Amino acid sequence: MSSRTIAIIGGGNMGRALVGGLTRRGIRADAIRVGEPDETLRSALQRDFGCRTSPDNASCLDGADAVVLAVKPQLAARLVTGIAPQLQARRPVVVSIMAGIRIASLEGWCGKEVPLVRAMPNRPALVGAGATGLYAPATASSAAARALAGELMGVLGAVVWLSSEDQLDIVTALSGSGPAYFFLLAELMMQAAVQLGLEPPAARVLAVETLHGAGVLAHASDGDLARLRAEVTSKAGTTAAALQVLQGQPGLGTLVQRALDAAAQRSRELSREFGA
Repeated sequence: MSSRTIAIIGGGNMGRALVGGLTRRGIRADAIRVGEPDETLRSALQRDFGCRTSPDNASCLDGADAVVLAVKPQLAARLVTGIAPQLQARRPVVVSIMAGIRIASLEGWCGKEVPLVRAMPNRPALVGAGATGLYAPATASSAAARALAGELMGVLGAVVWLSSEDQLDIVTALSGSGPAYFFLLAELMMQAAVQLGLEPPAARVLAVETLHGAGVLAHASDGDLARLRAEVTSKAGTTAAALQVLQGQPGLGTLVQRALDAAAQRSRELSREFGA
């Protein structure tokens, strides 16, 4: 990928994360172009990374081997139709991280000849610890296009290829929205500790560091979450007492299922709202 030219449409959080990840991987700053209407965001990208930026999306696409669409789904139709002629002329690999916007909509806007890949990263990508689900139909992308898309999104962290586009709604619910679930649990743990008598600053530090440390342990393991939980849980110990309360609630599993169902359903609604 070091010889590729990458265009990123959208210089917000995910666009910035991609620029940072690409430069850390050795991609030349002058080979990264960002289309972003906000002058403050453009200036910050130029200052921090030295990449090329422009308020004009079309000017960023000249010579691009890959184009990442990193804008809100509300902007999808107008944005993609606006750059469609250039996409059709050069046919770069187009990677969309616009939530809920399906391949069929992208094909309708930019043409079926353009190699298309959908991706769903998550917010930990901002620190290079992201998890991204990828989908590309065989009819809309080649093996080379999929390889480039995987390498590109890999600068943000782990990547997982999916067998169907519908699974991206589940990825959105699991890893896309998932960090907020862990933050909520850590927040509630902190509040409970304060209620029990711990000072708020101490409770905050301990909750945050526990969240971080648990993630590091899980990442360094084979991914067997049940075994990791068992290893922390001594028989008849303090952890067992707490887990007995959590697991003794008949609605806990159902509540988690309902939460993921709601997020996945919202992803499908975004497709209907903005993908037509």
